[in-house]
Amino acid sequence: MQIAETKTAFTAYEKAIIGMLAFIQFTVILDFMVLSPLGAQLMQELNISTAQFGWVVSAYAFSAGSAGLLTAGFADRYDRKKLLLFFYSGFVLGTLLCGIAPDYHFLLIARIVTGIFGGVIGSIGFAIITDLFAFQVRGRVMGVVQTAFAASQVLGIPLGLYLANTLGWHAPFLLIVGVSVVVGIAIVIYMKPITAHLKLQSERNPFQHLLHTVSRPSYLRGFASTTLLATGGFMLMPFGSAFAIHNLGIAQTDLPLIYMVTGVSAILIGPLAGKLSDRIGKFPLFFYASIWGMAVVIFYCNLGITPLWEIMVINVLLFAGISARMVSSSALVSGVPDPQDRGAYMGVNSSVSQVSGGIASMVAGLIVVQAADGSLERYDWLGYIVAATMAITIVMMYGINQYINRKQAAEAAQKVTTYGG
Repeated sequence: MQIAETKTAFTAYEKAIIGMLAFIQFTVILDFMVLSPLGAQLMQELNISTAQFGWVVSAYAFSAGSAGLLTAGFADRYDRKKLLLFFYSGFVLGTLLCGIAPDYHFLLIARIVTGIFGGVIGSIGFAIITDLFAFQVRGRVMGVVQTAFAASQVLGIPLGLYLANTLGWHAPFLLIVGVSVVVGIAIVIYMKPITAHLKLQSERNPFQHLLHTVSRPSYLRGFASTTLLATGGFMLMPFGSAFAIHNLGIAQTDLPLIYMVTGVSAILIGPLAGKLSDRIGKFPLFFYASIWGMAVVIFYCNLGITPLWEIMVINVLLFAGISARMVSSSALVSGVPDPQDRGAYMGVNSSVSQVSGGIASMVAGLIVVQAADGSLERYDWLGYIVAATMAITIVMMYGINQYINRKQAAEAAQKVTTYGG
């Protein structure tokens, strides 16, 4: 019996699944990102301090990270469609509670609820991608799905801020609820059950399944690489606007233009990076993008007063490297787990990313110092640290790439043996 070659064209159903997963990511990321720009309005209307607002923001991240780890042991024991609908429904409920929150404590609890459910959705989506799409085309899929980050920045945040300014800070959350309900109905109607992994499950209970997932050396290498991958972005992101205003001389009114130009470029670059990673290989693209990113990060973090047009060009170049790294690394790491462990692996991986990102932000806050004139000192240190983490991840990803190559070669040899060449 001859083994069929992996097809590269997507069916109409597969395109619909990719679109739905992208919209899901868009709503979840927007829900997380829209809160920070609402900070000034929330602190005034709810009469809360900066510390209390900080808790509102961090409550989502910590609850999301905890939920990802706690639910990982159960992730491979259910139809992925049902699991996705369960957590997406909880996310919509939490976002609705944010949209009707009358005071600080209600909002804080609502953010915890949203994080518990929303923090797991991304890992379920990546497990579905890994189940439905062959490794050879996952770069293209990841490239489309991960443009949700850029789309939320370009489309979601400006619209959310407009609604907040005209209708009140509750409005952006209610908008997310409306979009999410439409996406949820589409999933109910159109997505087929995803149950192939259920046939591969052992008799281990959820705790044993989780312990098995976090103790395998090959999986641990993937988790370690995710830790460093999350470090870079979360170190630079919290202080990006302050650095642009006080160090680069950019007017605060020009920040939306910078974000919009950067986001539009990321929307275009993501799918291109996905196609390129499938064409030349996941690791080669990751390698080139990392070298590119290291150079641009170090250059950017050492800049002084710079013209607006130059900052926009540098930001586009920087996010080109970041997008290519995100897409290629996500596609590459998706080949690490065995089919029966994908849900658990993605859950732990998501949790590791959330927690390590939070720690990276805290470490960055300890490194950077704000001078009397508002400028940030030692921001160049962050650039060197991020570049160093990029260099280390190249080595780690090389090892993961070698492991996946050996794994795929063994699977191909087994198929040849099974089907008699």
